[in-house]
Amino acid sequence: MKLFGKSKPEKKVLFVCVENAGRSQMAEGFFRKYSPKGYFPISAGTRPTPEVNPVAVQIMKEVGIDISKQKPKTFSDEMIKDSYKIVNMGCMDRESCPVLLMNNLIDWNIEDPKGKSLERVRKIRNEIEIKVRELVTNL
Repeated sequence: MKLFGKSKPEKKVLFVCVENAGRSQMAEGFFRKYSPKGYFPISAGTRPTPEVNPVAVQIMKEVGIDISKQKPKTFSDEMIKDSYKIVNMGCMDRESCPVLLMNNLIDWNIEDPKGKSLERVRKIRNEIEIKVRELVTNL
């Protein structure tokens, strides 16, 4: 049965880390830029910080992506249920990252940029961009 005037709901891709302040926020920004029509990024953390890491905001602006308006969000069961794909950015502790117990999880194991030098965070950003582009290619 065809539904007229209604488009298919967007497939959500969830990027998860502990604080939802750096890696997952950068991945959300890159996915928003590169994703095909019909896909929507969301990021979340198990213990989100009050704001996105200002260094992450700065280095994403260097590549033309503004994540300054993004807000850290708390990871929820509803997010899992509504997600087409779930990407663990690098959380390795099962206690603080219950998402690790899920089946069909994409695990990127990316270094946490918190407290790192600008040069190091740029390398982390570049690694995230490569992984997001690979993910988008395989959707």
